Amino acid sequence: MSDTRTFEALGLSSALLRTLETSGYTVPTPIQEQAIPLILAGHDVLGAAQTGTGKTAAFGLPLLQRLAKETPPKGPRKPRALILVPTRELAVQVAESIKDYGRHLRLNVTTVFGGAGMQPQIENLRRGVDVLVACPGRLLDHMDSGHAKLDAVEVLVLDEADRMLDMGFMPSIKRILSRVPKERQTLLFSATFEDRIKALAIEHMRKPRLVEVAAQNTIAETIVHRAHPVDAASKRDLLVDLLSKRHTDQVLIFGKTKHGCNRLAEQLETSGLPAVAIHGNKSQAQRQKALDAFKAGRARILVATDVAARGLDIPNLPLVINHDLPMVAEDYIHRIGRTGRAGATGEALSLVSPEEGGLLRQIQNMLKAEIRMDVVPGYEPSRPIRLDTPIPPQGGRGQRPAGQRPGGQRAGGQRSGGHTAGEQRPSRAAGKPGHRQGGHGKAQPPAAHAHAGPKAPGSRGRGGRGRGGSRGGASA
Repeated sequence: MSDTRTFEALGLSSALLRTLETSGYTVPTPIQEQAIPLILAGHDVLGAAQTGTGKTAAFGLPLLQRLAKETPPKGPRKPRALILVPTRELAVQVAESIKDYGRHLRLNVTTVFGGAGMQPQIENLRRGVDVLVACPGRLLDHMDSGHAKLDAVEVLVLDEADRMLDMGFMPSIKRILSRVPKERQTLLFSATFEDRIKALAIEHMRKPRLVEVAAQNTIAETIVHRAHPVDAASKRDLLVDLLSKRHTDQVLIFGKTKHGCNRLAEQLETSGLPAVAIHGNKSQAQRQKALDAFKAGRARILVATDVAARGLDIPNLPLVINHDLPMVAEDYIHRIGRTGRAGATGEALSLVSPEEGGLLRQIQNMLKAEIRMDVVPGYEPSRPIRLDTPIPPQGGRGQRPAGQRPGGQRAGGQRSGGHTAGEQRPSRAAGKPGHRQGGHGKAQPPAAHAHAGPKAPGSRGRGGRGRGGSRGGASA
């Protein structure tokens, strides 16, 4: 299809076109160009595209057009469209986008997710809703209590389906699928089409049309990758040194554990570097406050666990730092995908300790490219980075990530049975934690010391039974 096609040529209504025009959107992205006509024609669609390609508009615009032209059934307004997402951040962002696209339509959009009070969500459901954006666990709570009825759903969207399955949502998703009408339109969007996704599509979709616009496990060409070998005990000092010299850059730093992120943010603050932390043990209000402070520039540094690898839309973020390498190589892609967006340049910097050599090897094998290794004077590691270093068992398939306690625990007013509300341990059936997505890799030339290997609409960045009633996988 031609890149010069317009949204009008895709068959969208005048109300939606007016919204897009006033927002400055004129040319659809590839996923929008291919998916929107198929969805408007009533087909089930199996879409593959990475975060940041405009997936939300690809399903949101035709979804809104369908609901706007059909008369809702008589009686209380029950959801006619259900959008399932893996995390509460993503739920909020998808809902905001849907509301924005439909601002000239008379349709109600609401969200339900864990980490927030049940009662306000119940009241919103009672007032009536056309589009419901939900995390699976909290939705089941509302269904079990009788506040969410899905018998009027006409369109079901599974957004970032592979991430939901990685997080252990398959049992919850199947329960929800058993409660929605069989005569419906189903749209499934995923960064990869692994066997579990294919099986889900075969069982619950009707002759879906495939739309695939990106290769798997690739990254933006505009991102420069570098790594500094350093002993684990010296990482914080090196980080402070680096950030002090780059005092104007806004930085997203990824850590391995919730406690570690809190401590690192406090240590950076003590060093005179304004920082905030965001992870699954914080309430939604705390997380939103930290994110708002970061976006507004009141905090230059955001320290996060992998919960922030999805669902965060941070424009013009120049630098992402891996304080700890991810336990799963695919998560490297999600992390650094926060920078180098929409053609902008970005930098991905990793601090690599000798113990993380095996993790570095995983990333190298996945990217099929080398990451330049530069030793910072004064921070030379006590031993070389060896790629044959055994990979730590924490965070592997079916294992609890390091720093996460089993059983219930309180955090931000939530109690989780078996995993925290908002950041959960995958179930045994969940398979490998982590997620894959697309873009294009940029290989860096190996240094002498190198031991390591390698504005569109809808564009956006990614548990436990909460005390308010949220069960496994309600949010992340």
